[in-house]
Amino acid sequence: MNSRLYKKYQTETVPALKAEFAYKNIMQVPKIKKVIVNVGYGRLLKEAAHIDNVTNTLRAITGQNPLHNKVTVSISNFKVREGQAVGASVTLHGQRMYDFLDKLINVTLPRVKDFHGIDRTAFDQQGNYSLGFKEQLAFPEISSDAVDKIHGLQVIINTSAKNKQEGLALLTHLGFPFKEDKKKK
Repeated sequence: MNSRLYKKYQTETVPALKAEFAYKNIMQVPKIKKVIVNVGYGRLLKEAAHIDNVTNTLRAITGQNPLHNKVTVSISNFKVREGQAVGASVTLHGQRMYDFLDKLINVTLPRVKDFHGIDRTAFDQQGNYSLGFKEQLAFPEISSDAVDKIHGLQVIINTSAKNKQEGLALLTHLGFPFKEDKKKK
């Protein structure tokens, strides 16, 4: 792989994490396994134009065709039937994953309106991180002129970390712009 972020992971992040957590073996060092970009159709799930818009957005942002997520059980209160598409997602691995994360850190996040850093508390117990966007316009591939309806999207970063602290350390050393910790002040 010749991604800039992957090279940073190998040359800077791995040695820093080995020193910080006293790993004896390089295989113990956490790494990013995959990135999932997800959009739910919401109340517009019956509008074909909205579904096409979401599909084109995900294709432009990730460079891959999205999968349409379907309902497995009918729920009348939500007005969804079994087999009906309720969202779309793309799973990124390898070179595309690192290229997407590099673009996310250095281009997309700084374009978010009133951006002061990402939240440190969005980790789960296994060290995976979830990041939500209120609108797709922060991504450089999306032109505001070509957008009919604004929709949000979610980016899930799946890591091999064993806990929140390892996940936070991994993403911090990779250059993710986290908000300052208020407890340290």
